[in-house]
Amino acid sequence: MKLRIDSILRQLNELQNGKPWVGETFDKKLAVITEQEAFLRPLPNIHSIAEILAHLTSWRKETNLKIKTGKGSLTTDSYENWPDNSELQSIGWDKLQEEYNNSLSELILLLQSKDDPFLDETYYDLDFKGTYPYSFAVEGMLHHDIYHLGQMGLIIKLIKCHKE
Repeated sequence: MKLRIDSILRQLNELQNGKPWVGETFDKKLAVITEQEAFLRPLPNIHSIAEILAHLTSWRKETNLKIKTGKGSLTTDSYENWPDNSELQSIGWDKLQEEYNNSLSELILLLQSKDDPFLDETYYDLDFKGTYPYSFAVEGMLHHDIYHLGQMGLIIKLIKCHKE
């Protein structure tokens, strides 16, 4: 049975390019900014859209690794958690978006190959230093995406206000 898995997949897809109740998707948010705007930090200590996208990508890759191997490698102290904005600029906006999309596609494929009992199996979480059910990582990834989608919305508003 795949009721829980299908629900998670539906929610991930809705947040990317569907019609979520919150009204906005990642695709809509990312479509309104230019490459230059993607790397702007509108206020001190506020991340750029590119930094957030790279952060989301890192944690999604981490979730994919956990699903494949039963253990991850990333912690909140890891450099990949929040890569430097100038380094991200050298990678380029198109490549960052491609990596983000690829990490989502991989997560979807991995989850499509699983049944609901998988979500109750356990993995070792290096960051939380313990064993957790896969539902903790997968649902956490979904919550993380929702949180940062809202953050992106605020940052985009700040960027657009500064341009007026």
